[in-house]
Amino acid sequence: MNTIVKISGLIITYNEEEHLEKCLASLVDVVDEIVVVDSFSTDRTQEICNTYKVRFVQHKFEGYIEQKNFALSLAEHDYILSLDGDEALSETLTKSILKVKQDWVHDGYYSNRMNNYCGQWIKHSDWYPDRKLRLFKKGSGEWRGINPHDSYTLIEGKSKGNLKGDLLHWIYRDYKEHNQKIERFSTIAAEAYFKLGKKSSLLKILWRPFWAFFKAYFLRLGFLDGLNGFVICVQTFNVTFLKYIKLYQLWKKK
Repeated sequence: MNTIVKISGLIITYNEEEHLEKCLASLVDVVDEIVVVDSFSTDRTQEICNTYKVRFVQHKFEGYIEQKNFALSLAEHDYILSLDGDEALSETLTKSILKVKQDWVHDGYYSNRMNNYCGQWIKHSDWYPDRKLRLFKKGSGEWRGINPHDSYTLIEGKSKGNLKGDLLHWIYRDYKEHNQKIERFSTIAAEAYFKLGKKSSLLKILWRPFWAFFKAYFLRLGFLDGLNGFVICVQTFNVTFLKYIKLYQLWKKK
């Protein structure tokens, strides 16, 4: 007879009042505890959490990977569902997780993430299926990546499965917000590359942005998402260009 496992739902937040309630509401019937690690939000994030049965912990933000590892250390249960404050489970994904909860087989489970950009669900380019491993057994892997991009990576030899349904992600409400995040994320990425000893060059500054656009727009069919698909792919070019320009500047200063 299979034993129903208990799952800890982990969320990292900073000023997530716009979408946090959708996130929490999608978790209440799925997980057995919800832990929110907040980076000292100045909006209604804590107030919203107080309306749910949430363990709310404030912790200085040191990086996306570091924040998620800290959240993981607070989990009471051995099975983890990790979300960001602007993500929520779709109805199909909820059912799929509840099914796995009754018959847990693998060490980690992948699901597709669908991003909402300026009110439009994006179904192509680098943004879909955007596979993420967010449901896993504690100790089966670790958070890795180069900030601001993080991913939970299973230890070699651990088994993986797939969930039905999409993880819903509300990413940018308008083009202005996208531009602001591009500036911020390119700086974070350049600094992370610099700390790792990665170098920039004229070739990388010219070639990598072009390839990033070509791959996303043509090879991964970004053009099928219309104007917003084009904007997303242009911004993919932009963030790559800025990352390598800023990395070049960091090495030049050194």
